[in-house]
Amino acid sequence: MNASCRLADSFGREVIYLRLSVTDRCDLRCVYCMAERMSFLPRREILSIEELDRLASAFITRGVMKFRITGGEPLVRKGIMNLFGSLSRHVRDGALRELTLTTNGTLLARHAEELVRCGVRRVNVSLDTLDAARFAAITRRGSLDVVLGGIAAAQAAGLQVKLNAVALRGITEDEVHDLVGFAHGRGMDITFIETMPLGDVGADRTEQYLPLTELRQLIETRWTLTDTLERSGGPARYVRVGETGRRIGFITPLSHSFCDSCNRVRVSATGVLHTCLGQEDSIDLKAPLRGSEADALLHAAIDTGIRAKPRGHDFRIDANGAPALARHMSALGG
Repeated sequence: MNASCRLADSFGREVIYLRLSVTDRCDLRCVYCMAERMSFLPRREILSIEELDRLASAFITRGVMKFRITGGEPLVRKGIMNLFGSLSRHVRDGALRELTLTTNGTLLARHAEELVRCGVRRVNVSLDTLDAARFAAITRRGSLDVVLGGIAAAQAAGLQVKLNAVALRGITEDEVHDLVGFAHGRGMDITFIETMPLGDVGADRTEQYLPLTELRQLIETRWTLTDTLERSGGPARYVRVGETGRRIGFITPLSHSFCDSCNRVRVSATGVLHTCLGQEDSIDLKAPLRGSEADALLHAAIDTGIRAKPRGHDFRIDANGAPALARHMSALGG
């Protein structure tokens, strides 16, 4: 097997983008993502920093050019900056075109400058509200001021910041104009995401769900939107806002499929390859990773997983509000 052979699934889609989870743990408990009381994976089941680097490097040799580090909250992982530092060699030699991070922002102020030194140029920060009391309620324990401080520190360090906001019925409608104004007024794009039916979070998903078709109509009562073909490599579809010149993204796993051009796979912190966020299909990479010092078995397992990548996801919210999949978002990232 030629490790330099690029990865393509049975539908001819080339995989060039890996979202790598480094932990299932998080310092927040957002109501759409996690239950208030969570049982996290034993640390012995989590890949070491060295194993994560070896796994990532194997994907890079197969033509994966874009990495997003996710969680849980990736910055709570002990030694996480050692992983960024190691992966930075692939950024310097040009094999890795982009190394990015999705974070809740609570620890961003502490790490922003070092992230830049490691070759990270862009981060996504989750921010669902600008109201401090509402933020505390959504996250069940977070501080809005801490996250806003993290965003400011990231921008001061030279990072490009994009905001992600999960659209929640009864919340986002009240704040969507303020969120757009806040983001664009500070040089940031913002992407709205439909709530994804992953894991039992102790809430009825039918009460949370706000279709982005409906949210877009509300945005258009104040802002002038023009569709654009621009893409960032992920599933978001973008519009330009006439009044600001910046972008709003829409990620619509429930109301509009974005699977035809999917170029992404995900690997959990336990080394499980998921070729679709909305399907249970998976293949273990930890066993071949730990079973041999050479990478032949690892590459063979990657090939098997990529060939089995499904045509698309099957997200849905049942009539009783039950999740489509038992796996929590925090186990794999978005």
